[in-house]
Amino acid sequence: SQVISINKAINTQEVAVKEKHARNILLGTHHEKGAHTFWAAVTRLPLSSNAVLCWKFCHVFHKLLRDGHPNVIKDSMRNKADLTDMSRMWGHLSEGYGKLCSIYLKLLITKMEFHVKNPRFPGTLLMSNRQLEEAGENDVNNFFQLTVEMFDYLECELNLFLSVFSSLDMSRSVSVTAAGQCRLAPLIQVILDCSHLYDYTVRLLFKLHSCLPPDTLQGHRDRFLEQFKKIKSLFYRSSNLQYFKRLIQIPQLPENPPNFLRASALSEHISPVVLPAESSSPESEHAVETDDLVDTDVPAFQQSLETKFDDLFGTQNGTRKDDKARLIEQLTREIQVLKDELESFRLESDQICRALKGRVSELEAELAEQSHLRLQAAGESEFLKAELEELRRAREDTEKEHRSVTEIEKKAQANEQRYTKLKEKYTELVQSHADLLRKNAEVTRQMTVARAVQDEVDAVRREMQGKLRAAQERAEKQAMEQLDQLQELQRELTTRTMELESFKGTMDSSEQSNKVLSTQLGAVETEKAELLQSLSAVEAEGQELQRAQSQLVTERESRVKTAEALQNQLNEKESREQALETQMEEARWSCLYGAVEEAQKMIQDALAQIDDPVHISCTSSADYLASRCQAALDAVEQLHLSREAFLAGNSGLPELVRAIVRCGHLIGDTIVQGSATSHMVPVEKGEALSDSIKSCGAEALSVLAAMKQRDGLASADSGQLKAFLEVILATAEDLRPRGLELQQGELGDLVEQEMAATSAAVESAAARILSQDMLNKSRAVDTGIKMEVNERILASCTELMQTIKELILSSKDLQRDIVESGRGAASMKEFYAKNSRWTEGLISASKAVGWGATVMVDAADLVVQGKGKFEELMVCSHEIAASTAQLVAASKVKADKDSTNLHRLQQASRGVTQATAQLVSTKSGKSQIEETDTMDFSSMTLTQIKREEMDAQVLVLELETRLQKERERLGELRKKHYELAGVAEGWGEEECKR
Repeated sequence: SQVISINKAINTQEVAVKEKHARNILLGTHHEKGAHTFWAAVTRLPLSSNAVLCWKFCHVFHKLLRDGHPNVIKDSMRNKADLTDMSRMWGHLSEGYGKLCSIYLKLLITKMEFHVKNPRFPGTLLMSNRQLEEAGENDVNNFFQLTVEMFDYLECELNLFLSVFSSLDMSRSVSVTAAGQCRLAPLIQVILDCSHLYDYTVRLLFKLHSCLPPDTLQGHRDRFLEQFKKIKSLFYRSSNLQYFKRLIQIPQLPENPPNFLRASALSEHISPVVLPAESSSPESEHAVETDDLVDTDVPAFQQSLETKFDDLFGTQNGTRKDDKARLIEQLTREIQVLKDELESFRLESDQICRALKGRVSELEAELAEQSHLRLQAAGESEFLKAELEELRRAREDTEKEHRSVTEIEKKAQANEQRYTKLKEKYTELVQSHADLLRKNAEVTRQMTVARAVQDEVDAVRREMQGKLRAAQERAEKQAMEQLDQLQELQRELTTRTMELESFKGTMDSSEQSNKVLSTQLGAVETEKAELLQSLSAVEAEGQELQRAQSQLVTERESRVKTAEALQNQLNEKESREQALETQMEEARWSCLYGAVEEAQKMIQDALAQIDDPVHISCTSSADYLASRCQAALDAVEQLHLSREAFLAGNSGLPELVRAIVRCGHLIGDTIVQGSATSHMVPVEKGEALSDSIKSCGAEALSVLAAMKQRDGLASADSGQLKAFLEVILATAEDLRPRGLELQQGELGDLVEQEMAATSAAVESAAARILSQDMLNKSRAVDTGIKMEVNERILASCTELMQTIKELILSSKDLQRDIVESGRGAASMKEFYAKNSRWTEGLISASKAVGWGATVMVDAADLVVQGKGKFEELMVCSHEIAASTAQLVAASKVKADKDSTNLHRLQQASRGVTQATAQLVSTKSGKSQIEETDTMDFSSMTLTQIKREEMDAQVLVLELETRLQKERERLGELRKKHYELAGVAEGWGEEECKR
């Protein structure tokens, strides 16, 4: 019985595990006091090949670990290695049940290890406060370690919780579908575990804060706060799902987390308790007791029937009585058959009623979820507004920093200009100083020459003075001698008056000698006067030389002082400039370091999003990935050029900072879009793309880490990074849709050709419908109501074709406005190639409109002639309406909302819709024609009527069978249509087969 329940509970059907099967398995573990039978049956199941089977095994195993016999944990630890390998194997899948199975298996392994390390905790985690105190053995170290283990345990529970919610499409009512309930059912066990673990961590943290200082427990508080936010959010989201409302009452956590720094806050803590819901279980929800609605008292009915028969035909004996009995028996059997059919109809009606009631409940649940999603979207909108405000403030701070850097650069340029002027002034001073030195040397040389001349003049003057003194001495001596001689002669004259005559000749000679001496004395005095004049001139020249020398010395001293002052100012300026250059260099490197760190954070955040379970549901196209990758390549090239310019002249810092930030942003965006694109492609290509983007991210971080070092900026090589980006670009180009391989000219020509072909097809169809051939044929053959109905059909088709023509003309005008306003300096063909997706949608819509118009005219012609079916005309009208909506949507994407041609196109679209509705309304006239072909039962016998009834039943069954087959064929056609559309959009063949 336990093995049967295991096989029924763990199967490949995507439905939730039934409670009765799980209950039988739990009772079996308590009966045999272990899980030997469970593991013996499970090991024969292909858990590694079917993800749904493995998911339901995890659900059942989780219930056994919680509510089964205590020996289940010990018996299951023998299979821990197999469970670990299975978790690693399923972890290679990035979506679906595979990723969920990997996370669930990790949770189960963590649960087993926790209970093995802490045997005091039961599988249900239900303990009293005293038992919790005993589990820690009154040791603060044990309480500390136990809290860490509970945090790890709770982290695994929350990862599974978040992964299940991320895998569901919350915009739909998934909780009332079988597939959604299959994923949500294990979360009941997770909610039970989380409520107990949250309660115990709160109590243990209050216990630890009473024994240890708050700084030691800062990490515990941070981790608890993070998990508190996740549990509160997940409990709130779960409480709004209809599936959980019918099974359990999920508790709501308080608005704010507990304050562990205040010991009295423990009394305010309320343990979250999960209670069962008041309503019945889902299995008994649709059980409806039915009573018989038909009285099966056959004998009484048969007696009344015989009485009526006798009243009509009278009583007869013999063979007539036997015929009557057989007829009664036959009628009785037919009545029984009719009763059975009535019973079957009644059961079908009951089933339909139950289905409708279930649908009503689903719609109510979906309405509740939609309201919850609306509230959640409003909250997310507020959060995004706050993030936008933060980003705006961050951008303003960045702009302020850029402005400050610009001001610093301007100041540096001004300082450089002042430095250049001072350098030029210093050069002029040095040149003037050199000139002055040369002039000083020349003056010194002249002074030396003048001093030599003055020395010579002094020597000559001293010599002349000596000669003059000698001549004066000689003249004085001679004068004295002559005076003595004269006195002696006068004395002799007085004594020798008589001898005067004798000495007359002597007197004459003496007079002559006196004259010669006087002449010599006059010449000496003249020479003396000349010498005195030359001496005064030399003295004047010497005084002038002394004045020039003193002036030169004064000027030289002033110039030396000026040069020393300028040299001091220049030294101070050089020191200030050196300090400014050092400060500016530090500011440059600080700005560069901050930019590199910001780029690293962008890339690290992008790499972290790859492993985030929330990112699994994100998708992207290969076309967008290629554009992002090409932009990243350009950014890397610009980074290389900016780095070379910065190293060459130690300038261009703003360009380098912008290049680093832009490179980090674009590489991070390439990583995120590459990861999202890998979710859309086959597994092999997805893994290769994922490896490439991870390698690209690691190489980008390595290059940025090298650029953070001053000595590593010159050696930072971005060649390997460009190689990785080129590999990603090649992969994206390989994954791009084949429809995008058209050249620019081909795509532009194709648009013109398709629009012209559509216009031609519509014109041809309009000409056919506007001609009187169809109406004349109908009037020649039909009369009365049939002719009136055909005229109404043709009139409706004519009006529809007129509105379609107006639609095509408006679409052409709007398309011309879109191309002229959007292409800029590019040509029309380049605009079509740049917006290839939009162009392909426009081409597809145009084709559909033209094809629908042509087919509708053919169908109307056949309907009027009585050879066609009115349903074909209805299908054509619906296709035209759908194609019109597609054309309007494709045009509205690129058009300006205030465009006049857009309003014309929307008016034409509404006209097409109204004309289509008017064409469909002619079905009532068609029904009038069909009602005229009623059968005449007046001439038919009972046997003929019965025969016709059987034939009608056979025809009904055949039509139902044919209807079922046609529906299946319609499903296959739609599947093939989606497959071809997927190929056109670039999906892989394996994805289409899936």
